Amino acid sequence: MSRKPKAGPGPRVLQVAAEVYPWVKTGGLGDVIGALPAALVRAGADVRLLLPGLPALVAAVRDKQVIGSLGAMFGAPKVNVLRGSLALGAGLTAYVIDAPERFARPGDPYLDPDGRDWHDNHLRFGLLGWAAAQLAMGRIDPHWRADVLHAHDWHAGLAPAYLRSDPRTDVASVFTIHNLAFQGLFAGDVLESLGLPRKFFTPDGLEFYGQLSFIKAGIRYADHVTTVSPGYAREVQTPDMGCGLDGMLRARARDLTGILNGVDGTTWSPAADRYLADHYTAADLGGKARLKAALQREFGLEVRPEAIVFAVVSRLTEQKGMDLLLQTLPTLRQVDGQLVLLGSGERVIEEALREAAAADGSGIGVRIGYDEALAHRIIAGADSIVVPSRFEPCGLTQLYGLRYGTLPLVRRVGGLADTVVDASPASGAPDRATGFVFDEPSAAALASAFRRVGAAWRDPALWSGLMQRAMAQDFSWESAARAYLDLYRTLLPA
Repeated sequence: MSRKPKAGPGPRVLQVAAEVYPWVKTGGLGDVIGALPAALVRAGADVRLLLPGLPALVAAVRDKQVIGSLGAMFGAPKVNVLRGSLALGAGLTAYVIDAPERFARPGDPYLDPDGRDWHDNHLRFGLLGWAAAQLAMGRIDPHWRADVLHAHDWHAGLAPAYLRSDPRTDVASVFTIHNLAFQGLFAGDVLESLGLPRKFFTPDGLEFYGQLSFIKAGIRYADHVTTVSPGYAREVQTPDMGCGLDGMLRARARDLTGILNGVDGTTWSPAADRYLADHYTAADLGGKARLKAALQREFGLEVRPEAIVFAVVSRLTEQKGMDLLLQTLPTLRQVDGQLVLLGSGERVIEEALREAAAADGSGIGVRIGYDEALAHRIIAGADSIVVPSRFEPCGLTQLYGLRYGTLPLVRRVGGLADTVVDASPASGAPDRATGFVFDEPSAAALASAFRRVGAAWRDPALWSGLMQRAMAQDFSWESAARAYLDLYRTLLPA
């Protein structure tokens, strides 16, 4: 395959994923699939989307018709493929795998009501990968085939393997790692039920210490691998961040690219956000001050414009640095900071945060769970968004913070390091600074960063300049779409 982008008509691209905002979202993957396909269409590609038949996704696809009756497979007595349209951008053609025995389940797409992986996830997402390969090769919809199959995260990781197992295909494949920590591991004896060749189950294939790894299949068999930021592409090749797959990723370094995620400007805009009661721009920040006061009232905090409102919208896990946040709450309060937090995760962290809020109700407000509208109100009304992650493939909340003039306080890792320029004079770029960055994953380093935020807050001219630069940053999906389109074209036959 050529490695030079081809000019001419945009390629036909099948995007494959298990989530799409606003219908199914457990994290950043849903946001990406809710925005990237439409951005690619605007850039000139012929893009279609394949999704599992989760109830919310079946309901979201309009004007559905059966375009493929596949019979019994993957343990389901009847599998159909539906084609219709999704209200993404100006409208996007979408396919849904209609297999109620595998997908017609309420709640989380991956976990049962007790919080455990569904027992048949290997069959559910094996079916997604198999159908993706068949659809891409033109064997389901007689009127369309793909030039490139683009699979996202472990749920679609088998799609490149199914393509590679068919010697007749000329469809290229791209696999995007959104979070290497979630690998889709299953007992090795499920291989037969997935219909893949036995020769694929080797240490150089999809075997991972005796188990079968969906994400390793994507890494091994895709023609090109991407991550969601340049920094993360470098980090996953190291033993510390490679989750046991760093060797294979180093071996694929020539075919590994980091492309930074973007922000959907129609959903995340302080001037037009549908979840906000007030709006503002970089030229007129009056609305932000009113939203801050409303946020303080909503969380039962003391309404004081001079206090720094720090925000956290996150999974509540050690990976996200929430244990460090708990240890540094006294420092946050010492710099006249208040905290508003929205998220869920590890029970011990949830309980510790509840206790902190109960002990300091005027300065700390906590909501356990997730609420999309509340997330928008928090990011718009706060002064600083805190993302102290131990690792962060891309991160989106810091990008939302930049767009809303809510200055990010982040650890220098992954996509956080790629998107936030530190305000410290020692950074060498104070005239480009857009937030606050610390290095070590320690409570002491985070506490020091809180003190730096406090010092900058007391300098109105400095803070105003940081806000203006933050809001001027362009992390649009148009830039990411162009990068993906260039990549796809390098994979097309000469």
